[in-house]
Amino acid sequence: MTSPTKAEGPGSAVALDPEVASTAETDKGKELVGRSPGQLMWIRFKRDRVGVISACVVVFFFVVGLLAPVISKLYGKDPYTVFADERPDLFDSAGVPLQPNGGISGDFWFGLEPGNGYDVFTKLLYGIRNSLGISVAVTIATVLTGVLLGVMAGYMGGKVDFAVSRVVDFLLAFPAQLFFIASMPVVVSLFVDPKDETPVYVRVVALIAVQWVLGWMSLARILRGTALSLAGREFIEAARVSGASPWRIIRKEVLPNVVTPILVQSTYMLPAFVTAEAGLSFLGVGLVEPTPDWGQMFSKASTELVMQNDITYMFFPGISMIIFIVAFNLLGDSVRDAFDPKTAR
Repeated sequence: MTSPTKAEGPGSAVALDPEVASTAETDKGKELVGRSPGQLMWIRFKRDRVGVISACVVVFFFVVGLLAPVISKLYGKDPYTVFADERPDLFDSAGVPLQPNGGISGDFWFGLEPGNGYDVFTKLLYGIRNSLGISVAVTIATVLTGVLLGVMAGYMGGKVDFAVSRVVDFLLAFPAQLFFIASMPVVVSLFVDPKDETPVYVRVVALIAVQWVLGWMSLARILRGTALSLAGREFIEAARVSGASPWRIIRKEVLPNVVTPILVQSTYMLPAFVTAEAGLSFLGVGLVEPTPDWGQMFSKASTELVMQNDITYMFFPGISMIIFIVAFNLLGDSVRDAFDPKTAR
């Protein structure tokens, strides 16, 4: 049994166990390290296993999209080769692959598309690349617009707030999906004569512009309310009294405090734009053949030729989009919970 150690002092002696005393001395040598809100958010996010797995899945899709040309080159095929003409021995008279499951083999990992005979694997790679590229561009444009107008309206108030709010109310009255479908041909016709073939870049610009016009209002409304509540806070008043200009206060004081809703809403907006872009291509007003696209693959899979002869063609684009959308939505939930741990999922 260890003997207690006497702690001498002007008061009464206190018996201390040597292990407790050594622990206390060690704790005295440690300094408390402060953590920023971003560091606390990152710590909470890393503890969320679902969020980490979802983030890995999302990153995987983006890496696959970025490296699509490299993967295609290593694979030895591209999404534009018409194998129905190059290798007619693989197809019957209707253009359907002779081998079962859509012609899946060691040469064609995901099979061949009925009709033209495009390689499904490379077409899916480039379809992911194009769909995600357009959706990311739309998300960036809508976030910048929503941040600029929403924060400005909430902080400045008065006529600025009234004007921005009325514009938001007016645009929210439009049925988004019908507007997308109806306006795509109109926007394309502004750049190209309807009699001429439309270049791919024109369709891409039109898809981004059409979705951007009706995509920024929800974020602007959220940020307006947040900026409106921040405008009366003490640190904002102190910045005004010190003589800081409104734009400096917005940039230095307001924007850092609205990062959370911006990030959370962005993680919800991007998958919504992916499905919207795929829907437009499915209806034939987005990207068209031979440009690969997720929605275009769904459109091809819904044709009578594919439905009757190769139901496996829908599997690969369908399951990949489901996995991506679910993973991104779960990532958005995890980011929200990491910023605000009191929010119940």
